[in-house]
Amino acid sequence: MLLRTALPSSVKVLNDIKASLGWKVVYAWVGDDPCGEGDVAPWVGITCSPPDQGEYRVITELELFGVSIVGPFPTSVTNLLGLKKLDLHANKLTGPIPPEIGRLKNLETLNLRWNKLQDQIPPEIGELKKLRNLYLSFNNLKGPIPKELGNLVELRYLYLHENRLTGRVPQEIGSLPNLRHLDLSNNHLIGTLRELLRNEGCFPSLRYLYLNDNWLTGGIPSQLASIVNLEILYLSHNKLTGPVPEALAFLPRLAYLYLNDNMLSGRIPEAFYQHQTLKEMYIEGNNFSPGVKPVGVHRTMELSDTEFLF
Repeated sequence: MLLRTALPSSVKVLNDIKASLGWKVVYAWVGDDPCGEGDVAPWVGITCSPPDQGEYRVITELELFGVSIVGPFPTSVTNLLGLKKLDLHANKLTGPIPPEIGRLKNLETLNLRWNKLQDQIPPEIGELKKLRNLYLSFNNLKGPIPKELGNLVELRYLYLHENRLTGRVPQEIGSLPNLRHLDLSNNHLIGTLRELLRNEGCFPSLRYLYLNDNWLTGGIPSQLASIVNLEILYLSHNKLTGPVPEALAFLPRLAYLYLNDNMLSGRIPEAFYQHQTLKEMYIEGNNFSPGVKPVGVHRTMELSDTEFLF
């Protein structure tokens, strides 16, 4: 039986990476075929297409996380055109994410969190139409969130928190039909919630929304109640003003509501205290009327970068 080996161009790419970077994991890259030959196992962190598909096997996953990769993002990786998953998180990558990332048209997961990446998010990421999971949190990315991310119609999870992103949240993100988790917390974003909710029927699948620790202003619009699947709403540490709309109390799945450390005022509608699924409501650090009380047992919670999703 003829053994199917890795595509020669893919082998060249990985050998170029092996020769140019001092990655710990590549010391285990032995043999001529990254996909494995006979009884020889595939190279560490490499997954290939099944041997019965095509003349050559294609590298579909590259997972090299937490192995102290140092240096710029390896642009040669973008020549692995069959990649469905690229996971280089928890390393020490520096410099920009190259625009060539847009060449990986088959990519479904891009995980670059916990690095030291800089400069702006390349709009070319918006060309990855099969992308379902985008994790760029805990870097030093700056500049605006590209509106081209609104082209990622398959996207489920978008994590951009703990960066230095600026400007307004593009309303195009609200049109993503499958987006479930959106975390933009701990950046320098400005604007109002009303701007984000400008389009009718936005965020139809959203469950978790983290906008805390930014510079958002204006009031909390009642249109938030149109995001009917919302379970977590985190708006703490912004500059929000005005009352809390009663409409939010009728979100059927709302379990955690964080409004603390803004400039909100008035009373909390009684409907929040009668909500069947609301477990915690943080309201400290505002200008509410005397006697307004929180909901639930307050404790320190780490809601960002939920590990169970990976």
